[in-house]
Amino acid sequence: MPKLEAIIGLEVHAQMSTKTKMFCGCNNDAFGKAPNTTVCPICMGHPGTLPVPNKEAITKAAKASLAIGGTINENNHFDRKHYFYPDLPAGFQISQYDFPLSSGGKVEYSIRDDSGQVISKGVCGITRLHMENDAGKLTHRGSSTLCDYNRAGTPLMEIVTEPDLRSAQEAVSFVKELRRILIAVNASDADMFKGMMRFDASISLREKGTEKLNPRSEIKNLNSFKALEKALKYEENRLRKEWDNNGGPIKNDITVGWQDDQEKTKMLRNKETANDYRYFPEPDIPPLHFTKEDIENLRKQLPSLPSERKKQYMDMKLDESMAMQIIDQPELQRIFDAVFKNTNDAKRASGLVLTQLVGFIKSNEKEISDAPSPEAMVELVEKIDEGTISANAGKKVLEKMVTTGKSASQIIGEEGMQQISDDGAIEKLVQKAIDANPQAIESFKNGKEAALGAIVGYIMKESKGQADPAKVNIMLRKKLS
Repeated sequence: MPKLEAIIGLEVHAQMSTKTKMFCGCNNDAFGKAPNTTVCPICMGHPGTLPVPNKEAITKAAKASLAIGGTINENNHFDRKHYFYPDLPAGFQISQYDFPLSSGGKVEYSIRDDSGQVISKGVCGITRLHMENDAGKLTHRGSSTLCDYNRAGTPLMEIVTEPDLRSAQEAVSFVKELRRILIAVNASDADMFKGMMRFDASISLREKGTEKLNPRSEIKNLNSFKALEKALKYEENRLRKEWDNNGGPIKNDITVGWQDDQEKTKMLRNKETANDYRYFPEPDIPPLHFTKEDIENLRKQLPSLPSERKKQYMDMKLDESMAMQIIDQPELQRIFDAVFKNTNDAKRASGLVLTQLVGFIKSNEKEISDAPSPEAMVELVEKIDEGTISANAGKKVLEKMVTTGKSASQIIGEEGMQQISDDGAIEKLVQKAIDANPQAIESFKNGKEAALGAIVGYIMKESKGQADPAKVNIMLRKKLS
């Protein structure tokens, strides 16, 4: 039998982070809302309505194009893509076909083992990035289907890759890096839980050493990294068995659906072609035109990309796993950056954010979205630095911030946790400790340095952890000298 290799290409659909939908003024955040409550005659496809393109969506898609190395086409336009399905109320989708927003580009990605170490690197070419509006959502219950059009009209970027990927692992590594880039340029929140990033994956087989592209299987309904990986592995194995049985590849392109509950694919239909969709230019929207100056202005607005941010964090002496932990979680990144800006101390910021904060979030079964805001974390740092509370008390305050959502000031006030820094009050505590611990005092005077720790511990216990430990140490040594 010939040695076979998998040829994989992806279509990535990412919802753009805009306030309103692609062609109307409806709220773009429909997640969790009652069905069919964020709709209007335009996104419901009523006759006589006219679409108005969302400038913010176009700008964000253009920035995403530049971030992945694409070339923005100075002249591009929208097209009508015709197909008839209950989730598409107008009977067509407004998309882009022969003149997309951008062409070309590439994304470099790294494949990591379970410990996070890089084991290999790759590059996936980008064919195009184009804009379109999303369809609604269908819920199948037995023989009935329920339609929710809240999502209809949502602005999407579709990013089509070259067939450059050779395994499910490469595909997942690529889309993870692509997701980081889209989040970094604020083009999409790419929240997988909310369905803001979905994939269609095409896979075919060919003999190693050949260049021919054989008929492919396109897998629909992939909405998580795990689903993408499992579906590609399953379909590759299935295609290999068919090759063994038939002595060659499948005869024509097909479309299959991934069934997550059964972890297998199901035949849907033969793959459609462009002719089946009857594309033609959208008559109600004028062509889009970008000048070279427009494109350069957008390029200047791009923030640091994930690969650049990773280098910046590692230059701060954070290890690679810490850098990736920050980059992969935008909320965590905002908090870390704010704390670092306030302290100018990467080690302290990583300890406070990556160790203490993340630890409290996990132990209390919270999500990163439940974390205190960057401003609240900075306030906590300032309370410690100005001596209002000790660093040890700061840990207790932080945990209460995670569990209650209250600010550091509120918790300190309600719990009476203000640090005792008054010299007179500390002197009284020190004298009390000296009187109560004669054996420890004698041991310290005889050269046992560790004995001082017992005396300090007594003071901290008496003050309920509120005495300034630095002042306690200074005053205690002064008294004993």
